[in-house]
Amino acid sequence: MALPDKFLKPYDPSAVEGPIYKKWEDSGYFNPDNLPKQDGEPFSIVLPPPNVTGTLHMGHAAMLAVEDIIVRFERMQGKKVLWIPGTDSAAIATQSKVEKEMEKKEGLSRKDVGREGLLERIDVFVKESESIILNQLKRMGSSLDWSRYAYTMDPPRYKAVMEAFVRMYNAGLIYRGNRIVNWDPKGQTTISDDETVYEERDTTLYTFKYAPDFPIAVATTRPETKLGDTAVAVHPQDARYMGYIGQTFEVPFAGTTLTIAIVADESVDPTFGTGALGVTPAHSQQDWDIAQKNNLPLVQVINEYARMTDAAGPAMAGKKVLEAREAVVEWLREQGLLIKEEKIKQNVSTAERTGAVIEPLPKLQWWVDVNKPIKERGGKSLKDLMREAVQSGATTITPERFEKIYFHWIENLRDWCISRQIWFGHRIPVWYRGEELKVQANSPGAGWEQDPDTLDTWFSSGLWTFSTLGWPEQTADLKIYHPTELLETGYDILFFWVARMILMSQFLLGRVPFKNVYLHGLVRDHKGRKMSKSVGNIIDPLDMIDRYGADATRLSLIMGAAPGNDIKLDENRVRGYKNFSNKVWNIARYVLSQERAGGIKQDLKDEFDALARDVTADLRAYRIYLAGEKLYHYLWDRFAAQIIEESKGKPEYGGTLYYILEGALKLLHPFMPFITEEIWSSVPGASSNNKLGLIMVEEWPVR
Repeated sequence: MALPDKFLKPYDPSAVEGPIYKKWEDSGYFNPDNLPKQDGEPFSIVLPPPNVTGTLHMGHAAMLAVEDIIVRFERMQGKKVLWIPGTDSAAIATQSKVEKEMEKKEGLSRKDVGREGLLERIDVFVKESESIILNQLKRMGSSLDWSRYAYTMDPPRYKAVMEAFVRMYNAGLIYRGNRIVNWDPKGQTTISDDETVYEERDTTLYTFKYAPDFPIAVATTRPETKLGDTAVAVHPQDARYMGYIGQTFEVPFAGTTLTIAIVADESVDPTFGTGALGVTPAHSQQDWDIAQKNNLPLVQVINEYARMTDAAGPAMAGKKVLEAREAVVEWLREQGLLIKEEKIKQNVSTAERTGAVIEPLPKLQWWVDVNKPIKERGGKSLKDLMREAVQSGATTITPERFEKIYFHWIENLRDWCISRQIWFGHRIPVWYRGEELKVQANSPGAGWEQDPDTLDTWFSSGLWTFSTLGWPEQTADLKIYHPTELLETGYDILFFWVARMILMSQFLLGRVPFKNVYLHGLVRDHKGRKMSKSVGNIIDPLDMIDRYGADATRLSLIMGAAPGNDIKLDENRVRGYKNFSNKVWNIARYVLSQERAGGIKQDLKDEFDALARDVTADLRAYRIYLAGEKLYHYLWDRFAAQIIEESKGKPEYGGTLYYILEGALKLLHPFMPFITEEIWSSVPGASSNNKLGLIMVEEWPVR
């Protein structure tokens, strides 16, 4: 049988991937409204939105590979599949990029150009960057419904964010108050936990007494904060200190006077250090909690610029934190109060975007109350609703071990700080006029001034599963596709994003945002190290696609990658799966050179059908890596190495070879969409479920 010319040369991914993706896009089949079959049950999933100004990294590529495999599988099952694309503003990161560029090229700061001027520059930057990340998503073969593309800062999402804030405020869940925040003294804003980077650094642990006659020694790595101590906390059952509980001491300390109360608190570990904790309520979240329980005063001795305040005493006021640390230690030495100095390793919190050391500070901010009973939800709190979603089975987490981590996190969850002191982002819809305050999306009129802060990016992305479907409008999409079937993302943002989406959907819609959560692992280098520029071990997925094709890159990221487990990757691994692409191409070349003659051998049919059932069961249970491995070994070790070899010179095998090839291409399509589509277009007499003859909407071999 004459072969098409393309099979006379090796498979070249770079020549076919672009045209094939365009053919998919032009078909309209990424949009469920255009699928050949319209009576299938809905299946929906949202893309975790990458930063609009970012570039594709291997973590994104792994996510896209897993999601596209699931989406293509479900589409071939005859379901109305909706995979919603979108991007995130990544407000702090984006504003930081624009500010640095502006300063570098023009010598201007944000104060020089003003709020509106900066936002105009950011809009230009975002538009220029947006097409880059979207093109990269397409390079991976992602079959996203681009007609429903969303951006966390676009008008429909703005409307959803404003509606959510107002509803939560009216329910008493959003309030303004003074609490401890992560403060970036360089970026001059609060930041969330996920925007902090922990760096292991050498430091000194100082053990000391506040005064010669003070009965208890304490230890700290930050002596400068001790100028703000208002108590020493001990365990209530610690026999060494029980007699001091309830006493108050007034002591001179490094140029100021401290009033130290001895309080009992069960959170103190009596076996750690001296078993006593110097309580600095203004500069530690743990100490803040102890202070709240014991009605302790708050003394702020460090300001927003990481300098000492007047409350630290005249000798220390105005000093930088490190200068004050040295001065306090020197004073302790001079007074004979320094008992011990130990060199230790410590994880220091730094701001991801600026590199500054985070200062825990009390700030007047906007917060979401996670413990307040909600009348509209039967008196349950947001923490209750988050816990209930998983306990009830309405949402399942794969792998299951992360459920325990999820529950533990909820138990220790504090109120959520949602305000940021940056200009890019959804501005808080609160308006002031004198002592009056109004909460609404738009200005109440002349004389009203809007709150200058913007909302945490996670607030808007927490609405993602339903804001992308048109909420707060009661759209057809919202009715059909929500709750979404699946949320697939990295385990590292289980709490930052997944938990917040459950929180938002449970309160605003009264139901979970997704039925299943699939957590993939992190992509590391071949030595198991995190990929980073400083180490020089970053693998660019686009480079791998250019060299070996998208199919090989996809396979390298899912083979052997069980849910929640990290994967080790190097270029050799990707190259190996390019060899598999070549093997598939060569299999097709051989089969297509044969006549479709003879019947189908029942034993080989049954064997292949059993494989198809196994692969189907694995994909339905999200055991993607097992499904891929079974296909890989069957095609290479069984079909190519044995069945095809046995068939040579035996024309009666023709019908069997075509049966296996067609079925294998369908099973393989979710994993390797480009090469399977390219081969399918040359399979003569293949049944067609669509006028364009695309394998992407062919019927799956197993129903």
